[in-house]
Amino acid sequence: MSWRRDAFLDHVRERGAYGTPEEAERAARVVLALLGAHLVGAVRAQVAARLPEEFALILLDPLQSAEPLPPERFVRAAAAWIEGATEPTATWDVGAVLSTVADAVGYELLGQILLQLPAGYDLLFGHPDPT
Repeated sequence: MSWRRDAFLDHVRERGAYGTPEEAERAARVVLALLGAHLVGAVRAQVAARLPEEFALILLDPLQSAEPLPPERFVRAAAAWIEGATEPTATWDVGAVLSTVADAVGYELLGQILLQLPAGYDLLFGHPDPT
């Protein structure tokens, strides 16, 4: 089941404490584009299937990262793309969006996502690995 656009953005807005829906949408677009460049194959398609169509298309954009960025560089990349962002605010943006994605995809698919990414992304998704 995929989320409706408004419900998805409401979650991002609430978690990111954004003042406007536009701020939440800007963060969602940047973070999902970056995430999509890091995911491949069936996992990428399954994540997209659980997102609102507009955001699924952003995730499925054909851009591919040559290699997955470590979490710190992922945050720096988000900061570079989000107007006026700093690394601390981009960390907040990334966490707001990725924790919403984690809720949308569920625990099992989140585990598959984390297997495709370097260590440390569990924190960005708001699901610290207990090991």
